[in-house]
Amino acid sequence: MANTKSAIKALRSSAKKNEVNSSRKNRIRSFIKKVDEAISASDEVKAKEALKALQPEFMRGVSKDIIKLNTASRKLSRLSTAISKISKKSA
Repeated sequence: MANTKSAIKALRSSAKKNEVNSSRKNRIRSFIKKVDEAISASDEVKAKEALKALQPEFMRGVSKDIIKLNTASRKLSRLSTAISKISKKSA
């Protein structure tokens, strides 16, 4: 247990930040799931819409230091590549 007042306060604020950050991560994960479901259903329109909704969520996570920029860029790139493969198959 924390000994000083400042350590006790730091523990409280750390717990609050942990709760907020984990909810943000879960929100991002749910957006990724929507894109993945649309890709697996080969629904190009829904996948593009979901990806468009996912991008600002990712960047918000980057700005809040939830995820790293390169991680977000890599995941967005892979999802957009998967969507483009769907459009090539349907064309």
